[in-house]
Amino acid sequence: MTADGSGAAEIRGALVRLRHATGLPVAFGGLVEPGRPRVRISELTGTSTLALSALAVVSGNGLGGRAVALARPCAVTDYSLSRQISHEYDGPVATEGLRSILAVPVVVRRRVRGVLYGALRTAHPLGDRTLSAAVAAARDVEQALVVREEAQGLLAAAAPEPGAGSGTGESGAVWEQVREAHAALRALAPRIGDPALRAELLAACGLLTVAEEPGSRVRLAPREVDVLACVAAGATNAGAAARLGLGAETVKGYLRSAMRKLGAHTRGEAVAAARRAGVLP
Repeated sequence: MTADGSGAAEIRGALVRLRHATGLPVAFGGLVEPGRPRVRISELTGTSTLALSALAVVSGNGLGGRAVALARPCAVTDYSLSRQISHEYDGPVATEGLRSILAVPVVVRRRVRGVLYGALRTAHPLGDRTLSAAVAAARDVEQALVVREEAQGLLAAAAPEPGAGSGTGESGAVWEQVREAHAALRALAPRIGDPALRAELLAACGLLTVAEEPGSRVRLAPREVDVLACVAAGATNAGAAARLGLGAETVKGYLRSAMRKLGAHTRGEAVAAARRAGVLP
C-alpha cells in the first residue's frame, strides 16, 4: 500500500472515526513509504493550515517517528517542551498550533505500516479513553490492510499462468488454494464492521467467479454462498459452522436451501453446480 493508493482511504476513515470517538479537534496520519523508513503524512482532518501536509516523518524522529521505531503508541502533553522526543518537526507542529498529541502505529504482521495522530491545541493530558479509541482506530486500519492484501493475493493466485492447463497438476493445486482462500475471505467478511470495506471484499471475491454460460448465475443468499464455499474447501458441516460462527443446524439449513436452488441432490453436486453457475471459483 502506498500513500496515494487504497490504503490512504482507510487512514482517512480511521481519522474521522478517531475524532468522533474522542472529540479531539485534529487528526492526521499516513502510511510508511515503500522501501523507506519514514511515514508520509497524507490525510488531515480538522487542521487549519497545510503545514503538516506531505510531511515526511523519519523513523525515530519526533513523536510519530518514535511510535514507528518502538511500534507502540506514544503521547506528549506539550509537544514543544517534551523531553521524550526529538524536535525536527517543531516548526510544522507550531504552525498548526498543536500542543498535546498522541501517535499510534498501524502494525501489520509485525511491521509498522503507518501512523495515526490525534491532537489538542491546548496542553492537556490525553487520558486512557482517548488512547484506547486511537488504538482501536489503528486496529481498524490494520484489519483493512490485511483484508485488502488477502484479496489481492487471492486475485493474483487466480490469474492463470501462460500455457497452464486447468484442474490438473500444479494448476489444480493452485485452484484448491484459491478456493480455500475464497472460503476464508467470505467467512471473514461478516465480521468486518465497515460496510464499504465489507462490500469491497465481497466484490473482490466475486471477481473470481465466472459462470460457464452467460446468464447461468443462480441467486443464492450470501450465507448460502458462504456455506458452499466452506464445503468446496473440504469443510464438514461442523467445520463450516465453526468457521462462520453459526450453529450446525443453521449450516444444514443453508446447505439444503442452496442445493434446492441449484437442483443438486448431494453436497458434491451442489459445489459442482455452483461452480458452473459462477457462484464459486
